Amino acid sequence: MVNDNPDGSATPREDVTASSDTAPPASRWRRKRVWIAAAAILVVGLLLLHRFTTPPPKPAGGRGQQQNTAITVGQSRTGDIGVYVSALGTVTPIYTVTVYSQITGRVMEVRYREGQMVRKGEPLIDIDPRPYQATLTQAQGTLQHDAGLLAQARMDLKRYQDAYARNGIAKQQLDDQQQLVVQYEGTVKADQGTVAYDQVQLEYCHIVSPIAGRVGLRLVDPGNTVFAGSSATLIVITQLQPITVVFNVSEDDLPRVQAQLKGDNKLAVDVFDRANDHRIESGSLASLDNQVDTMTGTVRFRAELPNTELALFPNQFVNARLLVEMLKNATLVPTVAIQHNGTSDFVYVVKADNTVAVQNVAPLTSNEQDTAVTGLNRGVRVATSGFDRLENGVRVAVRTAGPQQAPGRAQTQHGQPATGTASKSTNGGTASQ
Repeated sequence: MVNDNPDGSATPREDVTASSDTAPPASRWRRKRVWIAAAAILVVGLLLLHRFTTPPPKPAGGRGQQQNTAITVGQSRTGDIGVYVSALGTVTPIYTVTVYSQITGRVMEVRYREGQMVRKGEPLIDIDPRPYQATLTQAQGTLQHDAGLLAQARMDLKRYQDAYARNGIAKQQLDDQQQLVVQYEGTVKADQGTVAYDQVQLEYCHIVSPIAGRVGLRLVDPGNTVFAGSSATLIVITQLQPITVVFNVSEDDLPRVQAQLKGDNKLAVDVFDRANDHRIESGSLASLDNQVDTMTGTVRFRAELPNTELALFPNQFVNARLLVEMLKNATLVPTVAIQHNGTSDFVYVVKADNTVAVQNVAPLTSNEQDTAVTGLNRGVRVATSGFDRLENGVRVAVRTAGPQQAPGRAQTQHGQPATGTASKSTNGGTASQ
């Protein structure tokens, strides 16, 4: 650029653009940081590439010198195991009585306590009996009057019969007296019916328990008036001993159950609590329904239980287990030892040299403790843990399971095997080595 001097001559002006070596210090520091960051990223990338492309070092001596897989083992044995059918059930009383008033009157006294266990025939409620007692007395008086007339007519009939035998009266007079006796007999019989009816009405004033069981909460208080034919409930009584449990069984299990019921054979039923941990009561199968429910494909079964401790409560949800049959001298292995590969069931057999081999088995029935199988002899050690590291020929190190972690022996705090609510489950019996 040029600048005009006062005299009109042009003087060259210095260029305002600075060269790279005359740049400000801040610009030079920013460029340096960019280069440092790029170099750091390059180094990190090279290190990562080296790490993921370099194969891991192989131990000297090959696979045989790797550390043995530590596992726990169980042993197959011979024993008995039960085949059970399990289902959700509902506690159902055999008898439930809802008491209504059959007469009209004032409640004089309530003789029971709420929740009380009552015996058959025990008094419960008293209704004012005086009107019905008066009606009964009136009917008894009418009966007595008509009975006297009948007696008089019979005496007259006897006199007429004697007189007719001596030809003292006409036959028509004797026949009229005989029909008069028949009329009085009918009147007396009607009076007797009236007296019996009034006696029943008087008995209705004193309500007693028709069954033995437990009464519910009080529904009526003394002083209230109850009415005949009313829908107002006075008391509800439920029988608790014995009691039943109703549960649904799949129609697929029906043929096996029916086969066991031949010859009046009783099948045992165990009832467990809602959590399926504690056995509440044991009983037997009482009956089953006469048709399959088309909506669920199940049949209703009813088991009867003594309920000696009153632990079962009406409408309570429980788990019922029906013992269908008992397998004797079956080969049992810990349930945790059974493995599945999608097509078959197998176990890992631990040989004497502490190597494992795959052995196919066919389970028959099982529970949380044991599984009955075929295809395996007794006294064979099988792996019960570490399955993700096992295959044919792998050498293992057998370790002893602690008392609380013994495989295949898990039990609940009540000593009963924890069974689920599936449609079918089993529970083992005795076993021997």
